[in-house]
Amino acid sequence: MRQQRFIELGEGYSDIYELCELITTNADRLERTFLFKAATKDGKPSISLAASFSPAGEGGFYPIYICREGIPSKEGNVSKRQLVFEEAAASVGSKPVPVELKHSSEFPETKLFFQYVTGVLRLNHLLPPLD
Repeated sequence: MRQQRFIELGEGYSDIYELCELITTNADRLERTFLFKAATKDGKPSISLAASFSPAGEGGFYPIYICREGIPSKEGNVSKRQLVFEEAAASVGSKPVPVELKHSSEFPETKLFFQYVTGVLRLNHLLPPLD
């Protein structure tokens, strides 16, 4: 049985570089990259970067690595962290899929937020269904 789960990295530069390293060193397993856009309750937009990978071996574990909401977003202005991520994705032939989401602060628990994101991705056929 396939198990899909988010693995949360941090929000800083080193975390983005770690995500980029996962993308480039596991290019053969990379399924898709994502650019999640959300706005806080006070209207401040932020971006999350994520990448999903196919299972390694026969384990059936389908990881989705995410750097959650650590990048402030300004109209017409792309941050250095977003550029680094997009360049890493492009280097292995992936273009991040933009997805509009609710901000995680609208959920009482992070686990509920990740369930919501999983549902949105499945409804849009961006994650495979569970076996």
